[in-house]
Order: sequence, then C-alpha cells, then structure tokens
Amino acid sequence: MEITGKIILVLPERSGVSARGEWKAGSYVIETHEQYPKKMVFDVFGADRLAQFNIQAGEELIVSFDIDAHEYQGRWYNSVRAWNVQRVDAVAAAAAGAIPAAAPVPPVQTAAPAGGSQAPFPPSQDGDSNDDLPF
Repeated sequence: MEITGKIILVLPERSGVSARGEWKAGSYVIETHEQYPKKMVFDVFGADRLAQFNIQAGEELIVSFDIDAHEYQGRWYNSVRAWNVQRVDAVAAAAAGAIPAAAPVPPVQTAAPAGGSQAPFPPSQDGDSNDDLPF
C-alpha cells in the first residue's frame, strides 16, 4: 500500500536487544493532503533503513508500507511498517524527465459544415419537434 503526504512529526528512535541481537526502530506521523486530511503513524525498522530513508519533519514523501496485526495477552495491535520511502520532488523530477514534452494540440474547428446550415437532429417521424425529452 502507499500513502503520499507530509511528515508532521518524527518520534524518538527506539532501540533494544532481542534474542537476534540489537534493533532500532523509528516512528513517523504523515498527513495526507485530501479535503479531509488523514494522519497515520508508521514505523521504519532497522538501523540500515533508518539511515537510508533519513526521514525529516516537513518532507513530502510517498511511503510504501505493509499492515499487519498481532495478538498480545488477548488484545490485538496493528503494525504499519514502511518498506520503501521516496521523496515527492525526486519522483516528480524523474517523471518529468521520462515523459517527453507534448506536442501542441490543434484548435477545435467550430465552422459550420459545408453545404449550408443543418439542424442538429433530423425531424421526427410524427411531425413533432426534435425534442423527445419527457420534460
């Protein structure tokens, strides 16, 4: 899944030691630019990804993420983990370079057809007006 928006809050990094070794995670709040903006918190797990993404407050990002849930002591918790982050301006620059400049569109001709004026609809069979609308 993807979401595009502005990073409005960078939460403090968390770290610890598990059976597999040391770990680091960071949480971020992103806000969309819809008519009714939505906020979502997502996590980036791993010191290498934290350094690679280098997310800062105020940045416009496209965040690709997975949603999962887990149970702990009879309660369920959602987990939203980012697996890719792209800067919006970098994506726009790449798209602008990949799309060639469009040729100008010729103007629409509005001249009357050759052979004189013609009614927009042919006359009806029963002699009534061309308007067969019920209102």
